[in-house]
Amino acid sequence: MSEKTSSGFGIMFVIMLLSLGVAFLWGDIPVIKVVVHAILDPSVGILLNWNATLGLLLVTAIITLITTILQKYLTDQDLLKAIKEEQKIVQQEMKLVKGNQEKSMDLSKKSMELTMKAMPMTMRPAMYTIIPFVLFLRWFNDYFTVNPVPILGFMSWFWAYLIFSIICSSIFRKILKVH
Repeated sequence: MSEKTSSGFGIMFVIMLLSLGVAFLWGDIPVIKVVVHAILDPSVGILLNWNATLGLLLVTAIITLITTILQKYLTDQDLLKAIKEEQKIVQQEMKLVKGNQEKSMDLSKKSMELTMKAMPMTMRPAMYTIIPFVLFLRWFNDYFTVNPVPILGFMSWFWAYLIFSIICSSIFRKILKVH
């Protein structure tokens, strides 16, 4: 692994630890919770009070659009496309050489190298979004604990958010041609 890659992983690790700290200290350090509620209650809270399902869908779409735009413009899309195409070729070759252990191992090693080359690039945008994302999730949990409204009449907010974000991400990635 190159020095640049390992320092990128180091920075990402620190940011992940910070986001976990924010998540765990949500109740212990009241200023975090108070500030986030002061910002989101009069904005997102009003939207969810109006209609929990449509509000959550709209907020999820906005969050997903922002993360997709960051993914597109903070990564080398041409290089990612080339890596993914090369990975497809390696996977096809692996299917052809199933019986040849040595060749299969070489191709597995090549596949891992390609994955390790792509991972730092795809994780870079997460450095900018992970802490706000964690704050939103904690706020959503607080909101829906006080206002236990099922989304679509039967689903918890978490599962609705997850499903909405997968759908929105697929749509935005296709529209914006994000690899």
